[in-house]
Amino acid sequence: MPDGPRTEPDASGADPATSSGDGPTTSTAPRDDAVPEPVVGTGPAARTRTDRSRDDRPRDDRRPRQGDRPWRAARDDGSAETGPQRTPTPPRGRPQTGVKRPRWTAPEAIEARAAQHRRGDEPHGGLDLAPSRTGHGSAGRPPTSGWRRWVYVLTGGLVNPGESPAELHRRDLVARANRPLISSHKIAMLSLKGGVGKTTVTATLGATFASHRGDRVVAVDANPDRGTLSQKIPLETTATVRHLLRDADRVRRYSDVRAYTSQGVSRLEVLASEQDPAVSEAFSEDDYRRAVDLLEHFYNLVLTDCGTGLMHSAMYGVLGMADQIVVVSSGSIDGARSASATLDWLDAHGYGALVRNAVVVINTVYRRAGGGVDLDRVAEHFSGRCRAVVKVPFDPHLEEGAEIDLERLEETTRTALLELAAAVADGFPV
Repeated sequence: MPDGPRTEPDASGADPATSSGDGPTTSTAPRDDAVPEPVVGTGPAARTRTDRSRDDRPRDDRRPRQGDRPWRAARDDGSAETGPQRTPTPPRGRPQTGVKRPRWTAPEAIEARAAQHRRGDEPHGGLDLAPSRTGHGSAGRPPTSGWRRWVYVLTGGLVNPGESPAELHRRDLVARANRPLISSHKIAMLSLKGGVGKTTVTATLGATFASHRGDRVVAVDANPDRGTLSQKIPLETTATVRHLLRDADRVRRYSDVRAYTSQGVSRLEVLASEQDPAVSEAFSEDDYRRAVDLLEHFYNLVLTDCGTGLMHSAMYGVLGMADQIVVVSSGSIDGARSASATLDWLDAHGYGALVRNAVVVINTVYRRAGGGVDLDRVAEHFSGRCRAVVKVPFDPHLEEGAEIDLERLEETTRTALLELAAAVADGFPV
């Protein structure tokens, strides 16, 4: 055996003599099953030629396959979910200059957006659940009176026959009376003849509005003589409209004006007229306009109880500022004639629009009133000239002439007053 140094093969198994570069090297094409040639050096830089050829590919081609990312495959697969067709994706590769790829949107979001647009074109946003429009709205509410209530209570709520037609009618009237207002609305209560119950109708109509609506309601006694409107509710203050006009410059908030009004159980507020017989100055047109200009900043509904005449100064201010009028008539022949004469006077003096939008109240003041009068024919006469006619029956509580409590009225009277409030509210601006 020779004594010279023995040449050991390197770790790769190649002959150092062939890799020393002293002689010519024959280059052959690499095969698929060939072992990759090593790169001289150690560490991360020692990569095979096959690795370098992979790194030389475009960046977009060095992504995992779809099989490696199932979430991507489920999203790209159009058959995985139903919905609107996606916009075709441009060929993958290097991004093209000046070409913006469309943004991907989930099909569920597209469908939800389309449904929102469809609902926006429908009334109530496509969600109208009013009892009168659904087949089960009346049966879903428990009854409040009659045999239906007994059946509901005795069965422990297991059997619900639903509300009666009278209850549904009342619910509809309440909804109409609650028609929203975008500004202050002024209602004038008129009558040429005294003793027809105009002040009583003013107080009961205002109380009905105040008890069912959430906004503020005030009734103003604009009688140039000594009015009695303030006697229909508990008296909280002796202040009158004169005091309010005197201190108008100091009224800034609702609490300021509240010191001049009295409020009943129904939340109706009343601004009284002057009660001192020593005061000789009448309530004028300018006084009324100043008072209403102040009140409309704090109240949504302003009812005015006018005097019996139409020629006094305050009446011109009342009619000039009124948005709507209510003409009160009794059930007698002379009462109906006086109410008709009131409409004739308004027509002749340029208030035809108020007449056409007016509501006429046929108020049964006495128990036997109208015994020989066909009230239906009277109502038919006024319905041809005005927008609505409402008949209020006789009520013993109203006959007393004292403070009015809606809870003490008979059921038919409360329903009639609710019908009056609904008819008046139908004339509110849209």
